[in-house]
Amino acid sequence: MQNIKRGRVAGRQSELIGGTDLLKIESLSKLSGSSIYVKCEHQNPGGSIKDRAALQLVEDAMASGELKPGMTIVEGTAGNTGIGLAIVAKSLGCDLLVVMPNDQTPEKTRMIEMHGAKLHAVPPVPFKDPNHFYHTARRIAEENANYWWANQFENTSNLKAHYLHTGPEIWQQTEGNIDILVSVSGTGGTIGGNSKFLKEKNPNIEVWLADPDGSGSYEFLRTGAYESSGSSMTEGIGIMRLVENFRQAHIDYAINLPDHDLIAISRFVREQDGIVLGSSSALNVAAAFFAALHRAPGKTIVTFACDLGERSASKLYNSKYLQERGLNSEPEPITDLMTRYRKSAERILQVTRSYQND
Repeated sequence: MQNIKRGRVAGRQSELIGGTDLLKIESLSKLSGSSIYVKCEHQNPGGSIKDRAALQLVEDAMASGELKPGMTIVEGTAGNTGIGLAIVAKSLGCDLLVVMPNDQTPEKTRMIEMHGAKLHAVPPVPFKDPNHFYHTARRIAEENANYWWANQFENTSNLKAHYLHTGPEIWQQTEGNIDILVSVSGTGGTIGGNSKFLKEKNPNIEVWLADPDGSGSYEFLRTGAYESSGSSMTEGIGIMRLVENFRQAHIDYAINLPDHDLIAISRFVREQDGIVLGSSSALNVAAAFFAALHRAPGKTIVTFACDLGERSASKLYNSKYLQERGLNSEPEPITDLMTRYRKSAERILQVTRSYQND
């Protein structure tokens, strides 16, 4: 009889969050000599890794009594957390109001509304502006007794989701044979929780941060100051301030890569492996490939396919948009990218300063 993969049976969508597969990217693994895997977080009901944090945030708030069925959850988000919270809110009997910058992809805004949440769009302004989506969400929650603010940046239930679930899944799926973890960071929950768990299992595992242009995390790890240059098409990753979830991350190395590289990597794995990566996933995979080229062959490297690639259709896979940003939509040949990466060891930051108490 044909082997049939055993699936799960659930009573509500929130019960299907987590337990995602690990997929080897054969093309890049062959080129680099190491096994490069992506954790398929697009398999979550809301299509992204943010479902995990959304569920933990809400479950912990309900357990503490801060949040009760019938109340409204409020959160400021660039998109994916809003989709995850919309699914969790419906499953657990709450309403949701999402405060979101109005420059995010239409794919995400449509999904939030389709899942029954209310959307409050605000202009994309610097964090110090009181109209920033983060401050707006907090203010709305504070003004309404029946509202609860999820506060994904500072609420460490975010990293707890990955410490309790994602990290253990990676450890089990690799049978403990993981050498390098690579992750982007927005709120810091993914890299915080996974690095904490995996380092407890094996302190020799290297943790690499992948940072886009326009983010200050790389420079913060280098000097202690949040400074950045340029900008990126990626959404929801990169930040210009230290938040609690990131503070608890255990990071050994950091690499900053430009959007140009995301085009090359995303087109190559789409053609060679049939994998369509979103922009943040492409950054993860590019950084994993970079790490592989600067380590001895035979390593096991794990990173994340953060969300559905189709959510980047209007940016990463839109030639007109790329041209407007001054990017060449024709991808750099993978052999040229490899040569450039191999000659760019100076781009690797070894994190030597302690930042947990900053």
